[in-house]
Amino acid sequence: MTMTTEDRRHPSIAVLIPCYNEELTIGEVVRQFRQQLPNARIYVFDNNSQDHTAQKASEAGAIVYHEPRQGKGFVVQAMFRRISAEIYVMVDGDGTYDPAEVHALIEPVQCGDADMVVGSRLVDASKAEFEALNRFGNRMFLALLNRLFRVQLTDMLSGYRAFGRTFTRTVPLRGGGFETEAELTIKALQRGLRIVEVPARLAKRPEGSFSKIRVTSDGLRILGMMFSLFRDYKPLTFFGALGLIAIALGLVPGTMVVTEFLRTGLVPRLPSAVLAVGLVLSGMLSFTVGLVLHTIARRSQEFDYQARMLIEDLEQRLDRRAERSWL
Repeated sequence: MTMTTEDRRHPSIAVLIPCYNEELTIGEVVRQFRQQLPNARIYVFDNNSQDHTAQKASEAGAIVYHEPRQGKGFVVQAMFRRISAEIYVMVDGDGTYDPAEVHALIEPVQCGDADMVVGSRLVDASKAEFEALNRFGNRMFLALLNRLFRVQLTDMLSGYRAFGRTFTRTVPLRGGGFETEAELTIKALQRGLRIVEVPARLAKRPEGSFSKIRVTSDGLRILGMMFSLFRDYKPLTFFGALGLIAIALGLVPGTMVVTEFLRTGLVPRLPSAVLAVGLVLSGMLSFTVGLVLHTIARRSQEFDYQARMLIEDLEQRLDRRAERSWL
């Protein structure tokens, strides 16, 4: 899909709402976003709901799709794959996010200042109504993210986001559950995409509506996703740290063996000597693996950047051709 001059002034906007058993709130969410963005198309992706979520969404005027693979991550993958627009807004269907804030969310994307905008619930201006356990978990994961990837973000797990088309077309996703927000954030960071955060108010769920998050299992999945992406995108740091730990552990029995040998000329602790050598060699091997994977990852990032530049250049040429034909 190409853009004319008129399209640039009024870019196509798609509001994407993943849903699972949200019949109490989805109708009102669709109507409020329709009021805020009358020219946008609103899509509800129903994820095997056992209530009347799809019916309520359709009655409110949304275009309803069904995603049979259970999990929010699979729904996000389907949304990005099936929907074409210039600007994408992703929001949960539980009615906890304020539709009136969508204009601040899409403005940086529309102005070309951001590839992804995150509605941050953890800045002071957001006035988010978090449960204590959820707030603690979010801050813990955020501190880990900022430490591992050396950034200063304020919200990693927000479900209220806006994206440009380049982001949805070039960032591959594989997480199937609630870890998808962490994956979106980390992959955007590693691809050098521009992330902007704006305050977003988080309200409490209405009475009778229940969160689908399972604190323990979903927390472990988020943690696993973060470490797997850290391993994939920063292999030298990951495997280098493991290597240094192994070498340090090897020096403990190794020091005792060497000290005994220098004192007596004998190696009476043969198992300790074997353990020390094994740990040091394992550490050196781990460090070497990290170097090799670091080179591969760097080349992969360069190839990804060049591919994105080619895609953007092709889209610009198509846009200019469409403008000339339109004029």
